[in-house]
Amino acid sequence: MSDLCAASTEHLRKPDLEALRPPFSTHPPRILILYGSLRDVSYSRLLAHEARRLLEHFGCEVRVFDPKGLPLPDEAPVDHPKVRELRELSAWSEGQVWVSPERHGAMTGIMKAQVDWIPLSIGSVRPTQGKTLAVMEVSGGSQSFNAVNQMRILGRWMRMVTIPNQSSVAKAYEQFDGDGRMKPSSYYDRVVDVCEELVKFTWLTRDASGYLTDRYSERKESAVELEKRTTLKSI
Repeated sequence: MSDLCAASTEHLRKPDLEALRPPFSTHPPRILILYGSLRDVSYSRLLAHEARRLLEHFGCEVRVFDPKGLPLPDEAPVDHPKVRELRELSAWSEGQVWVSPERHGAMTGIMKAQVDWIPLSIGSVRPTQGKTLAVMEVSGGSQSFNAVNQMRILGRWMRMVTIPNQSSVAKAYEQFDGDGRMKPSSYYDRVVDVCEELVKFTWLTRDASGYLTDRYSERKESAVELEKRTTLKSI
């Protein structure tokens, strides 16, 4: 320990293999899907529901949030019905899927607004920390990865476990039939891959998420704050 002179050794902890292998919960994984378009014919919404069907097939309980009526961030109080619905669904979920169109080389404002309404912290609770995340996008032209890359940055900022796989569906208008169902293709196969991987990561991490996100810096900071609260001040 003499080599770690900058560390507070009382807050250093070696990895606990038992804590990484807690008993698996048996309830279905709870997955929330967000999509980033309000169009009547919305390919991100159609893709979101393809993901829903796959996730339900894999044994998940799934909710899809409809962003219609959600105010812009800071435009309304947090007790607005749509804001409250979104936050309650986010708290309920153990994993999430974000599906956005690419617009002007970026995710849509509708997609970003939903994430912005989910707080990074409420008191000492971080609503998204440790939850799994899968990201997908639809494009009107050739395949692009701008939106999924941006959503990965958001997921990291929200302290989520973003899975390695992702899906980018090019020329989305060619990939869905008249009933709004996705046609067989390599794009569809990748969507299956993403959903399957999300379920596996959610099963693997949800019971250990508290331990996985237990950090040295926060343990140290919490100890300092506790000492300040409990130390008797001179009169």
